Amino acid sequence: MQDLLRRYGFGLTLAMCLLVAFWLVMLVIVPNITLFEQSFRPYLPVTEVGGPKDVYSFNNYMKVFDGDVERSFLGFTFHIPVHVYTFGLTIFYSMVTTVICFVMAYPLAYFMAKIVNPKSLPTLILLLFIPLWVSEVLRAFAWWIILAFKGPLNALLLGVGLIEDPIRWTNMGYTGVVVGLVYTYVLFMLFPIYNAIQSLDTNQIEAAEDLGAPWWKIHWRIVLPHSKPGIASGSVMVFMLSAGSLLVPSILGSTTSQWFTQTIDQWFKDALDWNTASAYAFLLLLLCTVFVTVAMWLFKVKLSDIAK
Repeated sequence: MQDLLRRYGFGLTLAMCLLVAFWLVMLVIVPNITLFEQSFRPYLPVTEVGGPKDVYSFNNYMKVFDGDVERSFLGFTFHIPVHVYTFGLTIFYSMVTTVICFVMAYPLAYFMAKIVNPKSLPTLILLLFIPLWVSEVLRAFAWWIILAFKGPLNALLLGVGLIEDPIRWTNMGYTGVVVGLVYTYVLFMLFPIYNAIQSLDTNQIEAAEDLGAPWWKIHWRIVLPHSKPGIASGSVMVFMLSAGSLLVPSILGSTTSQWFTQTIDQWFKDALDWNTASAYAFLLLLLCTVFVTVAMWLFKVKLSDIAK
């Protein structure tokens, strides 16, 4: 705060603080408190709102256990609530998206931080940012065209002889969703890792090479531990954004795939039951937060690492 006062003066600093406070209170805190309060109230006709039936309960949250679906795993058949099953798949494929983003982003981040010519780095970053100039809707529709039955991907694979018949990519479960999510959020993994690796002293890498360490041990013992804050920050962002995505699963999802946010959207728009939709939204937020916290504990990552 003292630095802000010295740099911008009392008036401008006060204006910035008030704007930030307004954004947090009016656009984040108040709407979430309102949704949280509504999530405990029943869905009633307007004439009965505030009446004797308008009482607080956990009924909206318990609806997540309604309706069973039969599934088989390792030869065992079991019944699971359909919305719980949907939430489990959402978490699983969000994890898959996060892992794929890390596998793609880490080599590129290392290349940008330690190998590429510094004069070429701004051009490379600009090329990476160009897709972000296009809206997420258009990017998702572009991938829908690419993955279409008679789209460019099938034409290319048929042309080089890798496949004999076209593949219905968007009908293969969650394949299209994962592809779209990776493309949309990979940069949220790339730049935190790049910032972390950039701060690594190159002399440590050169010393390890001089001592005869193989490349994989250099990354395992030096680069990866140093870039842990960036990996943790990128993983949390990609996972939370993927689990909360709605546009990509809606456009690239198949008839057999269902994202949990689509279930919430159906409660909001189709059923017009904002109370149950609010309960499902808070369940998603709460359970994703718990999942991320447990993952941080398992991998021994602190909140301070993510905040770096």
